[in-house]
Amino acid sequence: MRIACWQATARRTDVPAALRALRARAGEAAEAGASLLVTPEMSLTGYHIGARRLRQLAEPADGPMCQAVSEIASANGIAIVHGWPELSGGGVYNSARLVDSSGEESATYRKAHLFGDIDRNAFSPGDTGLVRAELGGVPVGIIICYDVEFPESVRAHAVAGTRLLLVPTALMSPWDFVAETLVPARAFESQLFLAYTNWVGSERELSYCGLTRVVGPDGRVVAGRRDGEGLVLADLDLSLVDRARAETTYLADRRPELYS
Repeated sequence: MRIACWQATARRTDVPAALRALRARAGEAAEAGASLLVTPEMSLTGYHIGARRLRQLAEPADGPMCQAVSEIASANGIAIVHGWPELSGGGVYNSARLVDSSGEESATYRKAHLFGDIDRNAFSPGDTGLVRAELGGVPVGIIICYDVEFPESVRAHAVAGTRLLLVPTALMSPWDFVAETLVPARAFESQLFLAYTNWVGSERELSYCGLTRVVGPDGRVVAGRRDGEGLVLADLDLSLVDRARAETTYLADRRPELYS
């Protein structure tokens, strides 16, 4: 399975520009043979743009932004994970949506662990921890940014059978160690592939640190990019998941009755 991660430059609140760029990157990724394109956290609107502006831009999952992404996916024959402020029931959620190569929605995840005032002032927390779908026969899951810093979130996916975990993020400096240390550790301890996709550039006082990477179940970086905008292409040998789980039997050796 070949996937692409788009390390994008922050374009504050410029939704039309974000969609134009997404169309171009989706075409590039499909041309390169990728079956999936993963984009950063809140990729259609920008992340740190203020609670008022996020609420102004918020749309439901069948709104124009999501419809535009579905059309881009269908036109290029590639599955896409994108982020946007989801309006639902009067609340606004930090959401990531997976559409398949025909543009049909496969899954939508709402960020469960909210990061500081940036998130809590703008979003309601999601209340579903485990969101998964099948993509080309591969069980994939979605979490967002700060969620990956909770080992329970990733382990729950591993126990459920997720083999590829997609993590749109907005990681800023000086927390580079999250991408460099925690992300490989999460992939290794839960023995799955993890696609961690970040921004570059700045929004307000935040400076995003890039470091987009795809990490294998052995904790090694399959492909990555430190800085600058561009696609990260990664070929995933999914048999490595079974091999890792056979060689280091973390999942079989768990004693969950002791952890409550």
